[in-house]
Amino acid sequence: MTASNGLTCKDFVEIVTDYLEGTMPAEERIRFEMHLGSCGACTTYLKQMRQTIQAVGRLSEDHISPEAQSTLLHAFRNWKKY
Repeated sequence: MTASNGLTCKDFVEIVTDYLEGTMPAEERIRFEMHLGSCGACTTYLKQMRQTIQAVGRLSEDHISPEAQSTLLHAFRNWKKY
């Protein structure tokens, strides 16, 4: 979906981290929040991202097996290939 401000859901997903980390420029943040106001799917996605960050933030490296850590690192290093 593309909101009237030209931001697509795909664009939204690609920049959500900047929004959550507070590093998004003001003009882009306005476009982002306008999209949020008109897209229920992205609103849900943002909520899920916040919940994931909250849950994962409680984990330490000790909670992840070496095999799982290796799998995750491989996936993140190669995420654009998929």
